[in-house]
Amino acid sequence: MKLMFASDIHGSLPAAEKVIELYQSSGAEGLILLGDLLNHGPRNPLPDGYFPAQVAEILNPYAKEIIAVRGNCDSEVDQMLLDFPMMSDFSWVMLESGQRLFLTHGHIYNQANLPPLAKGDVLIHGHTHIPVAQSCGEYYWFNPGSVTFPREGFPPGYGLYESDCLKVLSLDGDDVGTVCLGV
Repeated sequence: MKLMFASDIHGSLPAAEKVIELYQSSGAEGLILLGDLLNHGPRNPLPDGYFPAQVAEILNPYAKEIIAVRGNCDSEVDQMLLDFPMMSDFSWVMLESGQRLFLTHGHIYNQANLPPLAKGDVLIHGHTHIPVAQSCGEYYWFNPGSVTFPREGFPPGYGLYESDCLKVLSLDGDDVGTVCLGV
């Protein structure tokens, strides 16, 4: 199984186009969107190419391949533009290995407020706009960063899961961080 992760698009059409371009070329079987899809949020500047309705139009053809969770900037009005559900605060994905991916945005569940994780589970979230790929004792922590508003000098990024490894990649394809499950 190969999965792609993106977070914090914040209504940027160029970022959404890049996400879909990377998804199409990745060979991934699913696209996991970790919230803050359409709205820029009041604490952020307007991103380049801020066109939330067009971002929805770019994402909607992939509705059957998308798993999405709600970010702190997402609302019911945003949901009205999307053909896939995105109002849940979290979702789970079960891997063939039996490990679980806990998918959330990060404003509710995070390292300071952990969800119920079993040994080997992976906490995956966005929200901080800072990429992370690491083992945390009995669980793993993964954040693909932000495709629109990266922070702390990191490049815009996304994530891939393949062969029991989670990788954070820059939009240019540089490896920003990797964690392999069970290692």
